[in-house]
Amino acid sequence: MDVKVKSVCRTYHQAMRIGELSRLTGVSRRLLRYYEEQGLIVPDRSPNGYRDYDARYVDRVKQIQGLLAVGLPTRMIKQILPCLDKPRSIHFPDATPEMLAMLTAERDKLSERIELLIRNRDAMTEYLEEVARCRADASVPHPRSA
Repeated sequence: MDVKVKSVCRTYHQAMRIGELSRLTGVSRRLLRYYEEQGLIVPDRSPNGYRDYDARYVDRVKQIQGLLAVGLPTRMIKQILPCLDKPRSIHFPDATPEMLAMLTAERDKLSERIELLIRNRDAMTEYLEEVARCRADASVPHPRSA
C-alpha cells in the first residue's frame, strides 16, 4: 500500500497582549493606548475585548518612537507610517505646503544627525583599533638595546 502524506505549512501569528508589547518595546502600556487613540497602531481585539498585537507591532512601535524622538508630531507620524509599510500605499489628501516644508526640514535634520553619528562611530572605531594595536605592540617582546 502506497501512502502519500501531504505536508501543510502554516504561518502562525502569535498574538500578544499589551503588557508583552510594552515589555518588548520598552514603551508603557499607557503610551501604547495613546498610540492607539491617535490611530498610530490598530490592534485586533479578542472576543473578550483584549487588545491582540502580532509581532509586526514591535517594529511599528519602535518606528513611532524614532519619529517622535526627532520631533515629529503624532498627526504627521500617522501620515508617514503608511510610507513605511510594504507594499507601500501612500495617500496624502491634506498635504499642505507647510507640512511638506516641515517634513523636508525634519528629513534634513535627520540626515545631519546620521552624518554626525557616522563620524562619531568612525572615530570610536579608529580609537579602538589604535588601542588594540598599541596593546598588541606592548605584548610583543622587543630586543634590549645595549
